[in-house]
Amino acid sequence: MPEAAKHFVHRGQWLRAAVLGANDGIISTASLIVGVAAAGGSRGEILTAAFAGWAAGAMAMAAGEYVSVSSQADSVAADLEREKRALQEEPKAEMRELTQIYVDRGLAPALARQVAQDLMAKDALSAHARDELGFAEGAQANPVLAAGASAVAFSIGAALPTLAAFLAPRETVVAAVSAAALVFLAALGALGARMGGAPPIKPAVRVAFWGALAMAVTAGIGALVGKAV
Repeated sequence: MPEAAKHFVHRGQWLRAAVLGANDGIISTASLIVGVAAAGGSRGEILTAAFAGWAAGAMAMAAGEYVSVSSQADSVAADLEREKRALQEEPKAEMRELTQIYVDRGLAPALARQVAQDLMAKDALSAHARDELGFAEGAQANPVLAAGASAVAFSIGAALPTLAAFLAPRETVVAAVSAAALVFLAALGALGARMGGAPPIKPAVRVAFWGALAMAVTAGIGALVGKAV
């Protein structure tokens, strides 16, 4: 296939989850480390906070992704069940509805009706699920796999600023972790764009900007709390 004809839309489901998990792992863990360090925490306190945030974040991402994907699957199943009943109770009305969908997309009425008849004769529910409800076959994610992928992606992202905090001298933890996190975030944004077939510069800058903002806010709050207590 020519390079210009390649498409990457099929990567959307898993790419979104992977990038979101890794991005959240980097930002939340780096922000937590920077906040504790800015509050005057010791190296032990900083690393304890980093590992606790890592574990909590990974579990939260897994649970959130599992619930989200499961809820979406339940909604899809309910819609398909309603469509199945409609096909059994009012097949002619459903035929007219599918025919009109194809007419609206540009087919001549006679051809649209013929296409609708042929598709419904083969698999009426699949035809309506795809063209009326917009459910692409095979596009639904597995809740368990989505949860696992999110937890792994978060853990990989969280490991990077944690490693930077472990290696940096205590007095340079804030600067070292912030710089490392920004580099990781920019690289992640560029990699995600590259895998999705998009130009990398804008996504890299966008991800790095929001990461810098999150760390700056957390560092400010940590410094204020550290002075107050």
